[in-house]
Amino acid sequence: MMMKKLQGFFFVAFLFAADVAMGQQVVESSFGKGVYVVASDSSFSMKFNARVQSLLMFEAPSDNISMDGMTSNWLIRRSRLKFSGFAYSPKLKYKIELGLSNRDHGGENVHTNNTSNLILDAFVSWNFYKNMEVWIGQTKLPGNRERVISSQKLQFVDRSLVNSRFNIDRDMGVQFRNKVNFGAVATRQALAISQGEGRNRTNKNDPNPLNGFEYTGRLEILPLGEFTGKGDYFSSDLKREETPKVSFGVTYDINKNAARAGGNLGSYIEDANDEVIDSVLTDLNTVLADVLFKYKGFSLLAEYANKSMTEGRIEGAGGSIINNYYTGTGINVQAGYLLKNNLEPSIRLTKITPELESGRDLQEMITFGLSKYIKGHSLKVQTDFSFLTETNQVSLTEDKTMMFRFQVEMGF
Repeated sequence: MMMKKLQGFFFVAFLFAADVAMGQQVVESSFGKGVYVVASDSSFSMKFNARVQSLLMFEAPSDNISMDGMTSNWLIRRSRLKFSGFAYSPKLKYKIELGLSNRDHGGENVHTNNTSNLILDAFVSWNFYKNMEVWIGQTKLPGNRERVISSQKLQFVDRSLVNSRFNIDRDMGVQFRNKVNFGAVATRQALAISQGEGRNRTNKNDPNPLNGFEYTGRLEILPLGEFTGKGDYFSSDLKREETPKVSFGVTYDINKNAARAGGNLGSYIEDANDEVIDSVLTDLNTVLADVLFKYKGFSLLAEYANKSMTEGRIEGAGGSIINNYYTGTGINVQAGYLLKNNLEPSIRLTKITPELESGRDLQEMITFGLSKYIKGHSLKVQTDFSFLTETNQVSLTEDKTMMFRFQVEMGF
């Protein structure tokens, strides 16, 4: 039944897009730029994009690299539709992004009405004064740079372990964005107030909602001026910056009474009977810092993350619940050099140090990547090879894994 509804929805969306394209003036249509139309009276616009990532992956313990010890997976990692534009006024914009692959849905549970969670982004932004904007709806919080960079525009096949363990992801709420330049120095500020429990939660929030919200602030400083073509928000130096460019960013986030293991990601906190607990009196605090540098084909990204919790308890029960949350620190450093033929070798070093009380293992990963950009990030082939070492913090025993990935990305 769900699949039939989805098929019907996309059929209607296709007919609407076709009708709009025929009935309005086509302003722009080229590979990688989407299909862009504007109403004849300039009362609205719509840009339509679609993309797909096909991923092949092999994993094996480093002491048993054989067909017997190897696992494999071939899947559609991401498949997405995106709609954006303005309505009524160029200062009033919108964005809708839908995830079609299983990995995009995030799983069905009672908190999302037991349905597939297709909506990634759905928000309206209003440029109400100079460079000041307010965003209302669901989208990415202003977190670590690797997370805010689109998954279409990554330097490696996928994001690092630091991002998967400590990022603050998407949420529903309101955001305020601003840009201020001081001579050649550019700065950007963002402030978000959100529900704190992730994408499109249908259940009601904490009985005292102000004590259950999430608050996020981010500051970026670009001392050498702005990157070419918004290059601070796509990986690799595809613009081959003629002068050095650097961006420093820092984010602080507090998720009050966090109901999930990662704040607004991960499993919901449960009691000893595996029942989800609604009244969790624990705050998660996240500090994220990053620096991005680009110059003449060379790019460097370094990120630091720390997630900690207040001494928390479950209402009606005593004792610490730290082992339910993913807390600790992470460091990620990656660099690449874009050759003249648009082939880019790259390397990434990642280290995860969970808090000892969490009972989780230390993780260290080194990844060697190779990307061929045929049409920028819109058409590319990527592969990487990783060594992962996981160390038990008590016994100091180690498990080592090798991973190979190959991916083709196409988007228009």
